Amino acid sequence: MALLGQAVLAMWWTVPSEHRDEFEDWHGHEHFPERLGIPGFLRGARWAARDGKGGQFVMYELTAVETLTSAPYLERLNAPSLWSQRMMPHHLGMVRCQCRVLESFGGGVAGSLATVRLSPENGAADRLRSALRVVMRDVPLRTGLTGAHLLEAQTPNIPLTVEQKIRGADKTADWIILVSGYDARAVDAVGNEALSDAALIAAGAMRDIVRTTHRLAYVLTAQDVAHGVDRKEMPQ
Repeated sequence: MALLGQAVLAMWWTVPSEHRDEFEDWHGHEHFPERLGIPGFLRGARWAARDGKGGQFVMYELTAVETLTSAPYLERLNAPSLWSQRMMPHHLGMVRCQCRVLESFGGGVAGSLATVRLSPENGAADRLRSALRVVMRDVPLRTGLTGAHLLEAQTPNIPLTVEQKIRGADKTADWIILVSGYDARAVDAVGNEALSDAALIAAGAMRDIVRTTHRLAYVLTAQDVAHGVDRKEMPQ
């Protein structure tokens, strides 16, 4: 796999402007180190929406989907820190997808990212996946681009966690396309051309397609945590 591991936890939400500074402090100094200290969590990255309106995209790369039902992970979800409890209500419009990796081309972490949330038409999943594979395998070879990945949501059947109860019900998606690059214009071009709404619908996608574009804010790996990333106390 070009991604680290065979599974991904992908999440979108918006943070109100008055809470954004504290959110970034908490997410970088407490939440990321906490999550990357859980066995099976390999790398986490947070991107901020390029429109500046507070949208966030966070992706954790995982060893396997079983990580998402492991005892250490569920223990954290059901025993959030006081700082986490304070920040969770400010995660607005949460979309949370627990996924397996279907296709992955390229690698590394780049400064620009586009996400596409979509669903295949009934009976069209294989046709859509084949069409996406043709497009995505060439993405890392193009100027300004570094990778393209296809994820499929595989939500485990577990009880609602304490964190989810604080936030409210999470939405989800069926399939997710990720396109990354060091040139935002090149990333945008893929979404406007080979992965446009018209192209995806012609290949077998349903019409309710959702797109976001982001700039990289922070990356942390399990190795960083193992080598001693400093964690911060909750500000008063």
